[in-house]
Amino acid sequence: MFRFTLVKKDKKTKARLGFFETLHGKVETPIFMPVGTAGSVKTVTPDELKDVGAQIILGNTYHLHLRPGEDVVNHFGGLHKFIRWDRPILTDSGGFQVFSLAELKNITEEGVTFRSHLDGHKIFLTPEKSIEIQSKLGSDIMMVLDECVPYPCEKEYVKKSIKLTTRWAKRCKEAKKNQWQALFGIVQGGVYEDLRKQSAEEIVEIGFDGYAIGGLSVGEENRLMYDITDFTTDYLPEDRPRYLMGVGTPEDILECVSRGVDMFDCVMPTRNARNGLLFTSYGKLHIKREQWKLSDKPIDENCNCYTCKNFSRGYLRHLFKAGEILALRLNTIHNLHFYISLVKDIRNAIRKECFEEFKKEKLEMFKIGGDNV
Repeated sequence: MFRFTLVKKDKKTKARLGFFETLHGKVETPIFMPVGTAGSVKTVTPDELKDVGAQIILGNTYHLHLRPGEDVVNHFGGLHKFIRWDRPILTDSGGFQVFSLAELKNITEEGVTFRSHLDGHKIFLTPEKSIEIQSKLGSDIMMVLDECVPYPCEKEYVKKSIKLTTRWAKRCKEAKKNQWQALFGIVQGGVYEDLRKQSAEEIVEIGFDGYAIGGLSVGEENRLMYDITDFTTDYLPEDRPRYLMGVGTPEDILECVSRGVDMFDCVMPTRNARNGLLFTSYGKLHIKREQWKLSDKPIDENCNCYTCKNFSRGYLRHLFKAGEILALRLNTIHNLHFYISLVKDIRNAIRKECFEEFKKEKLEMFKIGGDNV
């Protein structure tokens, strides 16, 4: 059921224009996927997600396994029906949350034993269990279980880790039952080019519907992340989508599209919205600042989202300072609209063969800073 089509390649960069088709619809790439951790993108409804142009969202296997449980979701007909979202959904494997949130984890060949960050009860997650959970959730795209190593990490450990990730990837593919669900492999290797190459070659040899670059944006400097991404995409097939997991800022998206990435997800637009940090065409704006108390300007005069069309910075600042829930909702609508409009504009720039110029212009504008406009 899953099929990716590469439409166009940029002549000056590695940027790509394409689309993939799933049981629940078509997604144009490059794409940004809002993160719906526990079955919702925080503070917004499915209809509001559609209004800002979201084509696909991400569900979190780890959190949905802990509550309400995949059997509960399956009882309601799968995640799409449970959350009333009729467009594509990608679910992660649960691996990243295990390695970042869980306490007292123990990794073996068979899988990983860890304690829930909610109540401390012991859980054993194997590649087969991860696929079983995602199958019951009914996502359009599933991810293999992998080990996400921290940064920095000794090379010898990373070397052993990528072999384990390869063996787990094979087991995930063998465990996959539903033909309509796509399965993406994940390339690891830390910041070591030779290990990234080895991991990419091993994962591609197994054969997946798409390929993700994992283990980046975990503390390394941006330039290193860009270099490793640029290096790794050279070893991924052209006829499959490429997904850079957990990245990132608007600048990161522009830089990594130019390095051959098609798919992105990050909690940044939603989490920052709840903290009063907004993204604009001129860079970041802090809505809680005193300078906006009497401002009748919208967040961004170049934005046509619901928030910008209807409310002033002064009102949004008041809502945020007063602790009103509406502040979080309006901020989130704006930030998501900004991210999704950015990738739409990126696609148009690639289509018109002016992506490199578009990227340079955007990066220069972001340096101005939204608080200065």
